[in-house]
Amino acid sequence: MVEGQALVLGGGGLAGIAWMTGLLAGLADAGQDVTGADLLVGTSAGAAVAAQVGSGLSLDALFARQVDPALQAREISVDVNMTEVAAEFAALLAGASSAQDMQRRVGAYALAASTVSEADRLAAVGSRLPSPQWPARRLLLVAVDAQTGETRVFDRDSGADLVDAVAASCAVPGIWPPVTIGGHRYVDGGIRSSDNADLASGHARIVVLSPLGADSPFPTPLPLRTVVARLRSEGSAVTVIAPDEASVAAIGTNPLDPATRIPSAEAGRAQGRTGLPTS
Repeated sequence: MVEGQALVLGGGGLAGIAWMTGLLAGLADAGQDVTGADLLVGTSAGAAVAAQVGSGLSLDALFARQVDPALQAREISVDVNMTEVAAEFAALLAGASSAQDMQRRVGAYALAASTVSEADRLAAVGSRLPSPQWPARRLLLVAVDAQTGETRVFDRDSGADLVDAVAASCAVPGIWPPVTIGGHRYVDGGIRSSDNADLASGHARIVVLSPLGADSPFPTPLPLRTVVARLRSEGSAVTVIAPDEASVAAIGTNPLDPATRIPSAEAGRAQGRTGLPTS
């Protein structure tokens, strides 16, 4: 029996955080606030947004943290073309024998990469969150063990600090350092799935905000189209929202660029004000 509501927030860099925040605010402007869901599932950028939503801060206040330079998080700038990164990952994963093998290969790549320090990265991620405390409601944050390739889902009962769990889920391989939790090193949960919407199984109503969309350039064991089809076959009503044309233009080719935050948030809010898609 399916029951309850889930909000799934996918990966997409700083631009994705801004776009999803704007989109949620725009949906609320349109009278369709979806942030009261029983379950929040966050992956990568979505982990940050899920933690922000779970903090209880209003959507207007969260939106202001994206568009007001005085309130913005202290992010580390990275010059990267995500299309090229996706192509590199595809080559790395060619011939992988299983989903776990795919994830283990990317984990090894992340462990060998030269990046900023873990402490600097944790400070940047911590500055995104209105509160370092886990929310009372159910929140699942997805990461992958860099050494074993096993998926790890963090929640308030996992023993991990919220900032560490968000940073682990956001640890883009080769760009940010793997995050140490309980003696293990963790990387971005997006290498399993850009959205991990399957974790919302069992909920009657599931809304998925996917900055990368159903045609993500990143190869993963669980493509969004496959997961959504499975959820619908189980009886869930699933709504997927990806960036519209204006939002795609605002996000650009380097969603890790802090300069994308204002245009992406504004484009997301404008898109959200058009309401939830009907199909």
